[in-house]
Amino acid sequence: MVLDTQRARVDFLLAPVAKKLINVNPNTISWLGLITAFVSGVLMYLSPENHWFLLIGAAVVIISGYFDALDGKIAKLSGKASKKGDYLDHVFDRYADLFMIGGVAISAWCNIYIGLLALVGVLLTSYMGTQAQAVGAPRLYAGLLGRADRVVLSTLFPVIQFVMCMVGFDAIQIADWSISWMEIMVIYFAIMGNVTAIQRGIITWNNMSKMEE
Repeated sequence: MVLDTQRARVDFLLAPVAKKLINVNPNTISWLGLITAFVSGVLMYLSPENHWFLLIGAAVVIISGYFDALDGKIAKLSGKASKKGDYLDHVFDRYADLFMIGGVAISAWCNIYIGLLALVGVLLTSYMGTQAQAVGAPRLYAGLLGRADRVVLSTLFPVIQFVMCMVGFDAIQIADWSISWMEIMVIYFAIMGNVTAIQRGIITWNNMSKMEE
């Protein structure tokens, strides 16, 4: 499941809006993406007390992800693409990851240690992708868990959690452990994030070996 490699398929959702906003500074859209990511994190943190925040937070995650894709499209169409903009986009993406996943990680839905492991995996995944480019190897989107995947799952699982709360099945009981649906998402991030980081490290290592031949 690596949706980052399928970005071209959602171009029809981006191009019309990007053309209408072609005079807008792409960095402004990047800021909107970061702000909405922060809002989604706050909503997820508060959602154990008010389950409706799960649905609102899921909607805000979609909006944040859309802004994240839209800024690059506007930059390309308007000829404003730059290294500074690309750098800002990468920095904001990492903060957005921290906000969106961190909001769940420190909430009552999740064991904080699992949450921290998920954040480590997500940040390392992104680091391995950009570090590959920094050392002269191709930029990497390979692996089991890309950013687009995280956005989709961060939208889907809050909805699942909300529905399950409504039917009285808000957690899975395994012996003495109670695991919420949101925690299942974070566990997946923790495992697949670190696996993806290792995958990208191996791919980059092999690419560098080929470059040295």
